[in-house]
Amino acid sequence: MQYDVIIAGGSFAGLAAALQLARARRKVVVIDAGQRRNRFASTSHGFLSRDGATPGQIIAEARIQLGRYATVEILEAMVLKARRTGQEEFTVTTPDATFTARRLILAGGVQDILPEIPGVMERWGKSIFHCPYCHGYELNQGEIGILATGALSMHQAMLLPDWGTTTLLLNGSFIPDAAQLAELAERGVTIEDRLITRISGASQPVVELADGESLAFSGLFTMSRTLAGPLAGQLGCELKDGPMGKFVGVDEFQQTSIPGVFACGDVARAAGSVTLAVADGAMAGVGAHRSLIFR
Repeated sequence: MQYDVIIAGGSFAGLAAALQLARARRKVVVIDAGQRRNRFASTSHGFLSRDGATPGQIIAEARIQLGRYATVEILEAMVLKARRTGQEEFTVTTPDATFTARRLILAGGVQDILPEIPGVMERWGKSIFHCPYCHGYELNQGEIGILATGALSMHQAMLLPDWGTTTLLLNGSFIPDAAQLAELAERGVTIEDRLITRISGASQPVVELADGESLAFSGLFTMSRTLAGPLAGQLGCELKDGPMGKFVGVDEFQQTSIPGVFACGDVARAAGSVTLAVADGAMAGVGAHRSLIFR
């Protein structure tokens, strides 16, 4: 079946893009594998009017609302391949079917590559986070630890004292220079340079150190590396270097370097949140629609 737009990825950005296109009565299919980046988090914060809602609840309600538009389909599947098959035609392939459309929106998000410390993965999104604006307030100004992954962890170390008493756990990842040490001291950050063996604890994380001592925290933060899916590379979209990994370069209407291909959400932004993903998705939907009219 021929569509106006295929949206690869049906989380916050992809559904926001679909809503704009649905309201323009364009024929759209959203293909989503159900692997939202924030699926490990029990609550979502910072999104106006939905602060504290569960991510799954927001997505479920968005799907119900989109279901009221007759021109939108949502398919649960993984997009395996994407390619240009004509001047104004793109083809995507799932394990069971092939779809074509005049425009393509990439909204598949990114995968987090976490520090290789035992216990981190089990607590990701529950008591170990990456965004203080999303999860810092709920720590109630308690003890906060930062699992450093390199010099970029200075960014978190400078921010997080606004949310609680902060300790930067270097774990051999880098050595702050004199200027950095002065900045950290001015912000009241404690430096811990002993190596970490594992993270334990139930509701609150406990950092177990190599010398046998343990440090308890209200929550931990870390900077993950991000890995985007293969679709942008298959299409030849320009990628840019971000602080945590590569992301797809886009213009003010979220169009990539390939005409007719748009990208939104974390795959097209160096850092992300639900609010930013929804905003970028709305713009991608508008951009894709306008491109169908104003060539």
